Amino acid sequence: MSAMNYVVNPSPVVSVPVVGTEAQFPVHRIYCVARNYEDHAKEMGQLNREPPFFFMKPSDAVLVCLPGQTANLPYPSLTSNLHHEVELVVAISTGGQNIPVDKALQHIFGYAVGLDMTRRDLQNDMKKQGRPWCIGKGFDFSAPIGPITPATTMPDIAQADISLQVNQTERQRGQISQMIWNVAETIAQLSTGWALQPGDLIYTGTPAGVAAVVRGDRLQANITGLSPIDLQVV
Repeated sequence: MSAMNYVVNPSPVVSVPVVGTEAQFPVHRIYCVARNYEDHAKEMGQLNREPPFFFMKPSDAVLVCLPGQTANLPYPSLTSNLHHEVELVVAISTGGQNIPVDKALQHIFGYAVGLDMTRRDLQNDMKKQGRPWCIGKGFDFSAPIGPITPATTMPDIAQADISLQVNQTERQRGQISQMIWNVAETIAQLSTGWALQPGDLIYTGTPAGVAAVVRGDRLQANITGLSPIDLQVV
């Protein structure tokens, strides 16, 4: 069989390293859960528990942050209010649609530390105008992520602490158990709207304390038991 003849060169597969192996996790889609910690929901103006809602980032928004290295995060265009949001990322190994809550954890390959970087001023402008806010969330390098740790080594992920420091000053801290919708519920709900696929990443929401960063700031994000993120805004 002859090779496929493309009119332009296809993009390379986006992938994230897996802890303890030389294997890579190929990224299919990136789903993000909005306002999934009570304190953060309140700081964003949401007072009641509501069904989870989702937005997406392109797969090539990934910025891989390797252990022992400080990754460079380019400050994006069009904004003067770039916010950090530290998040647990769930990597999906087996797909499905309408996944029951009690079966959802079986679909997980592993977990990673992630950052949902946000052009807050652009997002807020789009909200005011009733327009989609992809420009505030889905820009280049807006999804930093550390290596993925297999779920089999993290049976108690709900008890993990999550935190973010900027220039060695703590900005965010919480516990995964404080999610409004836990990991299994999030997967189940998400799978009613999309058929999940192997390679999907789910950014599961952020604790309170989101704030702006500027060029030169150094961000260090941690979740107990996972590879941390260390990056500098340039």
